[in-house]
Amino acid sequence: MAEPVLSVVIPMLDESGNVLPLIEEITAALRAYAPVGDAFEIICVDDGSTDSTVAEITQARAANPHVRLIRHKNRLGMSAALRNGIRRARAPWILTIDGDRQNDPADAPRLLDLGWMKGRDRKILVAGIRVNRRDTAAKRMASRFANKIRKALLNDNCPDTGCSLKLFPRDSYLELPFFTGLHRFMPALLKLYGHECIFTPVNDRPRTQGISKSDFLGRAIRGTYDLLGVIWLKRHTPKPERGEETSL
Repeated sequence: MAEPVLSVVIPMLDESGNVLPLIEEITAALRAYAPVGDAFEIICVDDGSTDSTVAEITQARAANPHVRLIRHKNRLGMSAALRNGIRRARAPWILTIDGDRQNDPADAPRLLDLGWMKGRDRKILVAGIRVNRRDTAAKRMASRFANKIRKALLNDNCPDTGCSLKLFPRDSYLELPFFTGLHRFMPALLKLYGHECIFTPVNDRPRTQGISKSDFLGRAIRGTYDLLGVIWLKRHTPKPERGEETSL
């Protein structure tokens, strides 16, 4: 297998029934995208699942050389799962996608066209914006309210930060301060660090296997604390400068 130019990172928690078809869809979409071809890896991060998720990832790994497995003994949350997958990624570019199959891997080539192909030497984030949301009415309302508040206070111009389908350079992500909830504030923080942010409509599919892990009240409370923390970071974090190496 070729050295990967793209690492797909998928956080998973009790996604039995979704694992194998999702990996097949991702593999097909990327192999058909000529600039990537066979040069990718799929990193599945199991976040303490208690169902057959790990067994299904292991089955996929036996048949597909692109698949890697990272396991958490206990549930650490999505931000930690993403962080550990990205830290172990071998490619310079990261594509994140949900493990519930609501994100459509067929949208990946468009994100790559907008970001990776144009921005190899630029700081850039491409984030999906879900259209025709297939979640419950309560979840859509909660998401819409949270996005409006966050957008107004952080001025990140992102109408749907909850969409997991994102493309960005690995090094850019690892420069960000890590905290639980980071994945919901990446546009705001990457803009703070001088990145261009591009938003593009993506397909949203209904969940057909498993159950949602969303806790509306708990997420709202945690999100409020996180939002206050990010506002503090924006006010107190200078833009990082890499500096230039010179010879004496």
